[in-house]
Amino acid sequence: MTWGTELWDQFENLDKHTQWGIDFLERYAKFVKERLEIEQTYAKQLRNLVKKYCPKRSKDDEPRFSSCMSFYSILNELNDYAGQREVVAEEMGHNVYGELMRYSQDLKSERKHHLQEGRKAQQYLDQCWKHMDNSKKKFERECKEAEKSQISYDRLDNDINATKSEVEKAKSQLYLRTHSADESKNEYAAQLQNFNGEQWKHFNVAIPQIFKNLQDMDERRTVKLGETYRNFAEVERRVVPIISKCLEGMVTAAKAVDQRKDSAIVVESFKSGFEPPGDFPFEDYSQNLSRTGSDNTISTPKNEGVVKPDPKHSISKAAKNKLWLFGKKPKVRDSSSPAIKTFTRCFNSEQLVCIDPIAFCLSELRTVKPRIASFRGLKRGAPSLEDFSHLPPEQRRKRLQARIDELSKELQKEVDQRDALNKMKDVYEKNPQMGDPQSLQPKISETMCNMEKLRSEIHKNESWLSEVEGKVSTRGDRRPSADVNHHTPHGRERSEGTETRCLCGNEFDDEFDNDDPLPVLGHCKALYSFDGQNEGTLLMKEDDVLYIIEEDKGDGWTRARKQSGEEGYVPTSYVEIAMEKNSKGAVTYI
Repeated sequence: MTWGTELWDQFENLDKHTQWGIDFLERYAKFVKERLEIEQTYAKQLRNLVKKYCPKRSKDDEPRFSSCMSFYSILNELNDYAGQREVVAEEMGHNVYGELMRYSQDLKSERKHHLQEGRKAQQYLDQCWKHMDNSKKKFERECKEAEKSQISYDRLDNDINATKSEVEKAKSQLYLRTHSADESKNEYAAQLQNFNGEQWKHFNVAIPQIFKNLQDMDERRTVKLGETYRNFAEVERRVVPIISKCLEGMVTAAKAVDQRKDSAIVVESFKSGFEPPGDFPFEDYSQNLSRTGSDNTISTPKNEGVVKPDPKHSISKAAKNKLWLFGKKPKVRDSSSPAIKTFTRCFNSEQLVCIDPIAFCLSELRTVKPRIASFRGLKRGAPSLEDFSHLPPEQRRKRLQARIDELSKELQKEVDQRDALNKMKDVYEKNPQMGDPQSLQPKISETMCNMEKLRSEIHKNESWLSEVEGKVSTRGDRRPSADVNHHTPHGRERSEGTETRCLCGNEFDDEFDNDDPLPVLGHCKALYSFDGQNEGTLLMKEDDVLYIIEEDKGDGWTRARKQSGEEGYVPTSYVEIAMEKNSKGAVTYI
């Protein structure tokens, strides 16, 4: 069925129908636009939600629990899911809404063209009909005039009183009217024939073709709607596999939650390394009380003047600290002088006892190793928390190990940079036109300085780590770095091969009085300036002459003294050393 044959007389209705079809297409396009706006809003809200609950701290500061990691994985998958919703919105906007709007504009132009052609054909047929109708009316009018002339002629011809001239005039008028009627008849016949022909062409050729074009346009509109309906669904279907993977990722993250692993992480994160507190010894205050034989109280032999602590029940400082975590700090029942109390705070007592202060002091002089082996550390400054001594042993060990790893990575970068600069310097020396080798020397010196600083920091942290792990440093035969020697952190002990002893009373002053300056071993000249910012290092300028009081033990540092008496460590690679022989002024350049 075609519109041209079945609907030949429904031009106005087809006009309305095609307009409705375009309006419906634009209505569907509006629906798609609102749908993609919903998708965009949904994706934006999902991303904002993910951003809101994503960790704002660095990954190193975030807990490593499997439940937390799974939640962060779910957030990542949800972020990907939001990205797929954005893809849906973008595809709908480009492949559906945009295509519909472009097609709607094309349909409007095509419909306008076809309707204009139909109206032109109708106007031409109306003109043909008007010409035919005018010729018909003229023919009718001429025929009526001819009939009147015929009646007038017949009347005069039969009238005996009419003159001959009147009869001839009526006859002439009849002839003219009859001739005009014949001409009008011929014209009318020609116009009628032309109109019939144009009308046949209009309803059998022009209108069917125009209506066929309108029908094709409307059918293509319908097909286009069907395609956009399918595209509307296909856009969603194409992202379903990726969305399924996102959901599978969420399920996988949920399965990755391991309560045993999380419990182990809790232990690893908060383990202090302290031993549980031991039993408190029994403190008998009834020794000097007189008792009768009937007393059922606990008795103590009279020959026991002092209650010696049982080694099984001794409580170390670490144990006391552990106990304080769960309750108040235990008070030592000691009525000794403030000096003795100060002494017990300064040194690490291995046993908790309540005996005579003098006997306790004498016992400590023989058995207890002081926490600070030399009071030089006190002169250099107060201990800092750089060694994490404020943390429990296990936590301190982990923090130190992490710092050593980080410093090792930085040291490796500096080493690589030094090697690259040296290679570049060799190239410049072989090919001077490529560059000046001396221009690289400041950068090489800076890199070497950074390497020495990093090695010093690594050695310092390794010493602290060895202390925490209860091991002797593998570099015990080497002089530690300037920062280690000149800055003794809280809880550290200098190990120099001699047994330390506890100082009490006047021996405090003897330690300071015996701090004699070290002998001069030679001289050195500064090749470069050194800022000496780290504590224990010595500030020097280029061309400064210093006294050497301790040689480099292999760690890259030499101990020197200025003429003003200030001592400290300087990088060995920064100075030109001249060592004396037999202390008589003869020197040997190294």
